[in-house]
Amino acid sequence: MKEIKIVIAPDPFKESLSAKEVAEAIKQGFSRYLPDADYCCIPMADGGEGTVTSLVDATHGRFITTPVCDPLGKQVTATWGVLGDNTTAVIEMAQASGLHLIPSSQRNPNLTTSYGTGELICAALDLGVKKIILGLGGSATNDGGAGMMQALGLGLKDKSGTSLPFGGHALSQLHSIDINQLHPKLASVDIEIACDVTNPLCGELGASKVFGPQKGATEQDIAQLDSALHHFGTYLEKMTQRTLINIAGSGAAGGLALPLLAFTQATLSSGIDLVANAVELEKQLIDADLVITGEGRMDSQSAQGKTPIGVAKLAKKYHRPVIALVGGYLPDYDVVHQQGIDAVFSIMPGVATLQQAFDNAKQNLQETAYNIARLYALSLHK
Repeated sequence: MKEIKIVIAPDPFKESLSAKEVAEAIKQGFSRYLPDADYCCIPMADGGEGTVTSLVDATHGRFITTPVCDPLGKQVTATWGVLGDNTTAVIEMAQASGLHLIPSSQRNPNLTTSYGTGELICAALDLGVKKIILGLGGSATNDGGAGMMQALGLGLKDKSGTSLPFGGHALSQLHSIDINQLHPKLASVDIEIACDVTNPLCGELGASKVFGPQKGATEQDIAQLDSALHHFGTYLEKMTQRTLINIAGSGAAGGLALPLLAFTQATLSSGIDLVANAVELEKQLIDADLVITGEGRMDSQSAQGKTPIGVAKLAKKYHRPVIALVGGYLPDYDVVHQQGIDAVFSIMPGVATLQQAFDNAKQNLQETAYNIARLYALSLHK
């Protein structure tokens, strides 16, 4: 009988296991019953948490740690990576400017800054990379990437010629921009921005209205922040003669991509598509017999560009069966069946606290994968 090829391409299980750990647990469970199968583990991500780890692991690259400013200006150590080609850097903005870095009581998008993300980009440029993959997601900021660009040398001034302070609210005072001190390598590097949302910069679907509340914005803050972003975006459009405010995805991560789209040749890409291309997922799917993916929680939002759907869509180009293993799912999860996922299995064996679910995720993945392997084996003996 032909050797069975099983491709395992999951997302991380947030706060529990990396994508690499998820893939290995699934492989261990499957191989208990199908030890002779050919297993191809490809850790995945969609541009958010886990993108650095997935791409570095998949390409046999290396991790780098850099001290940077967190969203409130305190020093933290951020991890980024250089891929196996030794010319491409991969950065998650959340490592420096993420919501998880700030206690909920201190979250205030009027004041938080993306400066630390700019410091990571500077570190990559100083290393001499030719390309930067920048993953958006998990942002604590709503400053339109202003802080990031200040770290890269952009001068943002008010009417008196004073540099603007950090935070989204300060953008309302913007009067002039000085590009003379921009990092000299910024113009020549290829920047690809990985994004999994299509929100524009401003308005009802914009950065402030949709994502502001989770970052600590009140209703009054939202209106002020939206106005400030619009002022910043309008200024950049006039200055560069580029359409920016209504670009799909320009509202992601508090508008972080906005100035990169204005001052560089940066492009916005689907996060899952970008990662899939980088790890050459499609090449492995062509002759696969079974594809397994997964994520921590599956619901209707999973169908909006998350990892399992991206994997499934590629697999269906070659008519491959796709199974998703998840930590849990909500009642509206079944829309994913229309997107190429044939079956979804929760790994939870019973009622548990959230912490117990996190702690036992590896074992639960192994046991669920083992039982799915037994079920899958039945189809092989028809």
